[in-house]
Amino acid sequence: MTVGLQGSLMLDIGGTWLTAEDRQILRQPEVGGLILFARNIEDPRQVRELSQAIRAVRPDLLLAVDQEGGRVQRLRQGFVRLPAMRAVADNANAEWLAEQCGWLMATEVLAVGLDLSFAPVLDLDYQRSAVVGSRSFDGDPARAALLAGAFIRGMNAAGMAATGKHFPGHGWAEADSHVAIPVDERSLDEIRANDLQPFARLSKQLAAVMPAHVIYPQVDDQPAGFSRRWLQEILRGELQFDGVIFSDDLSMAGAHVVGDAANRIEAALNAGCDMGLVCNDRAAAELALSALQRLQVAPPQGLARMRGQGFASTDYKQSPRWLQAVGDLQAAQLI
Repeated sequence: MTVGLQGSLMLDIGGTWLTAEDRQILRQPEVGGLILFARNIEDPRQVRELSQAIRAVRPDLLLAVDQEGGRVQRLRQGFVRLPAMRAVADNANAEWLAEQCGWLMATEVLAVGLDLSFAPVLDLDYQRSAVVGSRSFDGDPARAALLAGAFIRGMNAAGMAATGKHFPGHGWAEADSHVAIPVDERSLDEIRANDLQPFARLSKQLAAVMPAHVIYPQVDDQPAGFSRRWLQEILRGELQFDGVIFSDDLSMAGAHVVGDAANRIEAALNAGCDMGLVCNDRAAAELALSALQRLQVAPPQGLARMRGQGFASTDYKQSPRWLQAVGDLQAAQLI
């Protein structure tokens, strides 16, 4: 029997196994997903067992991780240490190598029972934002879209849906939204001509989008993740995007402009997000959960498309595609 995804809240846990408190909160129907961080991860076997334990509590939960490559890579011991995407872009055979990276990443994430990695990064690198930097494929919109599209092909071939981030682009704003409230003073026309291009070109390949906690005051006075202008008029209307919208972590400093966690998740959902992430703060997650229970938020639509399609075999390292992908990246001196 296929179980429908229900909740609008994605949260996290504190350790490498489930506590009784974790099990209790995961049983709440308003919870729809769980994201793993480095503190939750030891090696492939432990992650697989943790995934199985989570699904024993709630088979319908969406299980996620940030596994972009480079410095944003939660799965490390026993996994391929993927390069930063900028290093991939610097190769003559960059498009093929990007596809191989997407396939390798997705295969390893699926093999331990997780559904998705929030990838790829579609931000442009203007050499202004330290938080973006080498996570970006390129500073040129067309080339960034080309290489991200190849990465997505690899993900899809392995059975994983893609999430483009951070809409409409975090590359120009210098502040780090984890610890501050970034502001991008450019006009909508300038953003539309540059940063929006990868999202526009890949709108049909992306199953999901994650907006930035960045304020673009010439467009709206709210961060993009709380802005109906950005999410409804531009992303849904102008770009004709019909996939899932995940908020970025609502515990980040860039999200604090709208109040506490209850205010934040309500504002994110009202703006057009389908699921709100509240991480690294269990009290805030519980506050957001209480808000969803009080508001009686309708179950989000379309989250089922984010489930991993046919988890990879645990002996994937013997497959011809695996051997070729690893060999290609080694030959390019990327791993």
